[in-house]
Amino acid sequence: MEPVRTCVGCRARASRSSLLRVVARAEGPTGLELVVDETATLPGRGAWLHPSPECFRAAVTRRAFGRALRVEGTLGTSTVENRLNGTVNP
Repeated sequence: MEPVRTCVGCRARASRSSLLRVVARAEGPTGLELVVDETATLPGRGAWLHPSPECFRAAVTRRAFGRALRVEGTLGTSTVENRLNGTVNP
């Protein structure tokens, strides 16, 4: 049986394979940036998210990433947003 995780955007439970894991990584002197953990092996706390722009926007609106990852301050979300919208970072 596959592990079940909760999406931080819509709060629905789903199988781990159908969700994206995101983690907070240090990004220069500016703070933390959310990055997609493709292999679910990066160190640290992870948050799980449906790979849809709707769940991403809901998580940002609710400030769910900071709570789920237990970090304070502002998290940069452009990397994850670009990944979900199908655009590539410059």
